Amino acid sequence: MMRRREFLETGMFGTAGLGFAPKTGWNIFSNSRTADSRIDVLFDEPLGTISPNIYGHFAENLGGVLYDGIWVGERSKVPNTSGLRTELIEHMRKVKAPVIRYPGGCFADSYDWRDGIGPFEKRPRRTNFWANVESDKSPASHRYDSNAVGTNEFVHFCKLIGAEPYLAANVRSLPASAFQQWVEYCNSPAGSTTLADTRAAAGYSEPFHVKYWGVGNESWGCGGDFTPQEYAVEFRRYSTWLPSYGDELKLIASGPNTDDWNWTREFLAEIVRKGPSQLRQLYGMALHHYAWNLSRGKTQDWDAGKGDALKFEPVDWFELLREGERMEGLVTGHWQVLSEMDHDHHVKLIVDEWGPWYRPGSEATPGDALEQMPTLRDAVFSGMTLDIFNRHPEKVAMANCAQLVNCLNSLYLAHEDKFVITPVGRVFELYASHQGGNSLRTVFSAPNLRYDRDGKVASFWGLKGSASVRGKELTITAVNPSPTDSRLAEIALRGAVAKNASMTFVTDADIHAHNTFEQPHAVAAQTKSLSVSGENLVVEIPPASVTALKIQLNS
Repeated sequence: MMRRREFLETGMFGTAGLGFAPKTGWNIFSNSRTADSRIDVLFDEPLGTISPNIYGHFAENLGGVLYDGIWVGERSKVPNTSGLRTELIEHMRKVKAPVIRYPGGCFADSYDWRDGIGPFEKRPRRTNFWANVESDKSPASHRYDSNAVGTNEFVHFCKLIGAEPYLAANVRSLPASAFQQWVEYCNSPAGSTTLADTRAAAGYSEPFHVKYWGVGNESWGCGGDFTPQEYAVEFRRYSTWLPSYGDELKLIASGPNTDDWNWTREFLAEIVRKGPSQLRQLYGMALHHYAWNLSRGKTQDWDAGKGDALKFEPVDWFELLREGERMEGLVTGHWQVLSEMDHDHHVKLIVDEWGPWYRPGSEATPGDALEQMPTLRDAVFSGMTLDIFNRHPEKVAMANCAQLVNCLNSLYLAHEDKFVITPVGRVFELYASHQGGNSLRTVFSAPNLRYDRDGKVASFWGLKGSASVRGKELTITAVNPSPTDSRLAEIALRGAVAKNASMTFVTDADIHAHNTFEQPHAVAAQTKSLSVSGENLVVEIPPASVTALKIQLNS
């Protein structure tokens, strides 16, 4: 095992003086020092197709997400396309963004979609749901919603980047008829209804064909404070006899918060009270999980348990990953609960909010509520989470990282004419080739890591990841959570032979490294060509890294 200092001094394989990112490239080879880890890719054990939608995103009218992040206005000096930030559009295309959730989040259940259509000058101004979390540094556009971004602008944004819109309907404060009319506004054929004419008057004569609809959000809390039984009744009422206009509507129920097994169980029990056929109304059930409690069991207080985004010790590095790793048990656990009522697993899991959540103080732009500065730690967290979804393609149909820009686990930070890709954004670039691939069972074997957890020795896994194949291209992604040690991993392709390969990785010598407006490339991805020889391939995976291997297979 190579220590970080040795790794930094020698690069790879004795390339002295080149630092952590050797120019000469890293080799896959078959005869070198003994490997300490192993990756077995089992081609004869496919797990299913990885839905591109698990690489989805989330944009809520919160802080600087919409106004300044996505929307700058048509008269802005910031380069824009119909008022939408052009640089963001270009980068979203690069990560092949498949689906965007909007307008919330908790904001959704205070939102009237009718406020956001029609001429800009006639759209009403409303108090934002999040007004009370804004500070005196927050601009008025964050506290009060101008409705400059509405259904038309959001759907246009989605079309520009090649993504599907996923709209969250207001169940807490609007009637079911308003939901039906929103579907009508979006999907009714040109000239067919008054709402279709209203859409056409705004310049959108053709229907939007919105397929994904959330029926409320966090209905156990900000979305109505319902019991699961109460919400199930509301779901049935809101989803009954919706017009489809030829589009298959995929309705997503507001599901559990983290490990609330009771919510999943009792919601489904009430849904099927009128018969098992009621399950056919459901496409998916939303699951939310944030990694926020870094107190190591000292408190469950929402504020006191949070850590700092930038100032953290090695124990905080591992605690965040430990909290994030709970996702695997949540996916398998809620899937098991779903099977109690949904025996053929018609209903899928939709993890439409996930990521770390820190205490305030690391904002790139003062006044951006809930904005935090993503570091290398968040890149490793995000790679780990995406690998979990890849390993469960039959269970997870969609996931939406919270949130896209200027918020929690954001891919991008933007303010006025400044724009930067965060380490999280770099990870999404690395993982894009998994979309639509066939997930393969892959066994990662590596020594566990040991670290001090308040005077006691704690352990964490040493290497994990996922693999998928599309045609003759194999993608292996691997996360090395060790802040100090590289892994020398032997890769065994069970059922295929490698022809050539490349390696792209995100890491840095400093686990606190992050990209800022002043230093936008502090954490960047690097790609190396790899030479292939021998039956078993070996590659060194650097410390504190997210790595993607692209291997071309022989026909």
